[in-house]
Amino acid sequence: MKIEMKNISKSFGTNKVLAGVNFTIRSGEVHALMGENGAGKSTLMNILTGLYGDDGGEIYIDGHKTKFKGPLDAEQHGISFIHQEMNNFLEMSVVDNMFLNKEIKNKFGIMDENKMREKAKFYLDKLGTSIDVNKAIGTLSVGRQQMIEIAKSLMTNAKIIIMDEPTAALTENEIEQLFGVVRELKKQGVGFIYISHRMEEIFKIADKVTVMRDGISINEYATKDVTMKQLVRDMVGREIDDFYPNRQPHFGNVSLEVQHLTENNVFKDVNFQVHEGEILAFSGLMGAGRTEIMRSIFGIDPHNEGKILIDGKEVHIHSPQEAIKHQIGFLTENRKDEGLILNDSLRDNIVLPSINGFVKHGIIDDNAVNDFTNMLLKRLSVKAQSAEVSAKSLSGGNQQKVVLAKWVGSGSRVLILDEPTRGVDVGAKREIYDLMNELTDRNVAIIMISSDLPEVLGMSDKIAVVYEGRITGIIDTKTATQESVMTLATGGSNDGRAN
Repeated sequence: MKIEMKNISKSFGTNKVLAGVNFTIRSGEVHALMGENGAGKSTLMNILTGLYGDDGGEIYIDGHKTKFKGPLDAEQHGISFIHQEMNNFLEMSVVDNMFLNKEIKNKFGIMDENKMREKAKFYLDKLGTSIDVNKAIGTLSVGRQQMIEIAKSLMTNAKIIIMDEPTAALTENEIEQLFGVVRELKKQGVGFIYISHRMEEIFKIADKVTVMRDGISINEYATKDVTMKQLVRDMVGREIDDFYPNRQPHFGNVSLEVQHLTENNVFKDVNFQVHEGEILAFSGLMGAGRTEIMRSIFGIDPHNEGKILIDGKEVHIHSPQEAIKHQIGFLTENRKDEGLILNDSLRDNIVLPSINGFVKHGIIDDNAVNDFTNMLLKRLSVKAQSAEVSAKSLSGGNQQKVVLAKWVGSGSRVLILDEPTRGVDVGAKREIYDLMNELTDRNVAIIMISSDLPEVLGMSDKIAVVYEGRITGIIDTKTATQESVMTLATGGSNDGRAN
């Protein structure tokens, strides 16, 4: 199969999202689609699969001009779209999710559950993954759910599979397994449109790369013929010479201290301090307990034992509202469900934790709120028509900036950032890093959870490494290496002993 998209344009109201995009993909190749958040990548794919109509341009499938009526029509013609946000029914079994609205029935019109289980197992085995098809899909890791999505695509005889940020929540082992499956399917003639912000992955898995910027396709390259520096220049329209900004921290007093924090079977005896002006990174493998520790500090989840101290005084935090009163902010890993009210405006989302500061004589000062939100949107370079558009209308990276704006605007003195740059493009990452530096210059204490080791080493002052719910070491970033962090993250110690 060969897909050609020629001069595609699309506007939403007065917002021109695509302004002339050209893109070609063939079966048997992996073609990466790159660009900053808001560049139009997802919109282009939604036009290809018929979810949106275009305003101009043409789509050709094997030389024939084509326009799909919707995603199901595209799927029936061999094009499958695996979205970043997987829409599974978590309580239902793997097999029931795989055959939802595609049930196999016998001659009496009754569902043939044995045949569905056999077929589900056949396609999962084809991917080299042993998954119990009777298990509830919600009990499986994100990586395994990703494999199930690929198996569902193969069940439709997909010739082209679109993958949007497929590794965003995967472990290193799951990523390698996914890449092995992609390479094997490529040999069988399946093509992949691969959307990712992870530059190193593009060079590992893609044959070609097309870069988009501001709704226009800038360049197409064979991956072997292009450098990372050139891709970055195409994406952001400028050089980013030093990916991580230089840090010259000046530590003040201890802002937050945690003593012997324990939650049975989740984390145990957690001790650490973070100072004014410091970035303390929390590193470790997925499932180690990093996020759970922070959720407990912020009052989302409980803890059985231990103390939390702010400015040396013990505080008792049983809810996020109490955490906010103590000037703690938390940018959660799950921005869609926990960080934003998607149907509300950017203005309402940003001002939510600090609204009381705009009340005069029992009335909200709308002018002050508007000035405040517009200032933050401008400072964080959020791409949006206005502060009145809904949060759900923004790209993932711009949504992330809105969540960050909310906590910056709340005046947090301790700011917890859980995977702050996940799903964020290279230009926006640098903007977030610069903002983190600005905040620490203003004596904000930052705790950053990140699965990106280069980010941990590039942006933190100290690194707390978590393994199976315990901190196995806190090391100075100046002397840390990827190897020393990974040793602690896998239960070893840097003096050669196991913890």
